[in-house]
Amino acid sequence: MVDIGDEAPDFTAPLANGDVESFRLSERLDEAPIVLAFFPAAFTNTCTTEMCTFRDQLANFEDIGSTVYGVSVDLPYTLNEFRRRNDLNFGLLSDERRELIEAYGVVDRWEPRDIRVAKRAVFVVDGDGRITYTWVGDNPKQEPDYESVREAAAEASA
Repeated sequence: MVDIGDEAPDFTAPLANGDVESFRLSERLDEAPIVLAFFPAAFTNTCTTEMCTFRDQLANFEDIGSTVYGVSVDLPYTLNEFRRRNDLNFGLLSDERRELIEAYGVVDRWEPRDIRVAKRAVFVVDGDGRITYTWVGDNPKQEPDYESVREAAAEASA
């Protein structure tokens, strides 16, 4: 898993933002600090609660110049529907190839069919492309401490 001080693994992924466009992390560092909130699957209870909490607290992140992105292995079209149904006001990144969860070291395997999804995790990336905060949940139902994430993003923007 990547750790604080590491260079954030660069990636290109589909961005579900009402449309579907390409997102490359290294080309978005001007939006830093960037919060990457990994979640296992759209439309599940805890994932919906987590993404809606980020939605409800988005102004707190925008006030410090931070940008939030959700990340899951769902297809971009699924993520757009998830955004629409939950009035999410930030983009969701589709890791349908499971490259991001591998690169960031947050793979969770759902048995018995060995389905690979994201562990619930949060990373903050600063304007230099460095990881300044990490959190990985102990179980899929555990949500991050949103205030700690906001504080870490505020420190990364200073």
